Amino acid sequence: MTTVLGRPVDEQTRCVHYHSPLDVVAIRFRCCNEYYPCHLCHEEQAGHPAGPWPVSEQDAAAVLCGVCRSELAIREYLTADDCPRCGAGFNPGCRLHSRFYFEPASQPPEGRPTALPRLPADD
Repeated sequence: MTTVLGRPVDEQTRCVHYHSPLDVVAIRFRCCNEYYPCHLCHEEQAGHPAGPWPVSEQDAAAVLCGVCRSELAIREYLTADDCPRCGAGFNPGCRLHSRFYFEPASQPPEGRPTALPRLPADD
């Protein structure tokens, strides 16, 4: 079984910082090769700064589905709304802080915005 460090609150990798029904992934941090539920858990416990995975390493298995415990390649995770192995839904809000884990590509993966769309200004 893959060990997840940090401050998890259940067996599906939710933590004290992120614990909605969809917060079911852990990230293997490139800097230490350890899984943490989130960047805040890593910041609190790792004892060193985190660095994002470079775009050139997006085929690395660095995302753990907390439901089925499958390891996903970064590219696979960034283009999925749910686990391709078990169908568990992933939190769509996580893409707003993916920069803590993954170096941004010059183009976002198809169908996956890097930021929320802007609303038109009131005139």
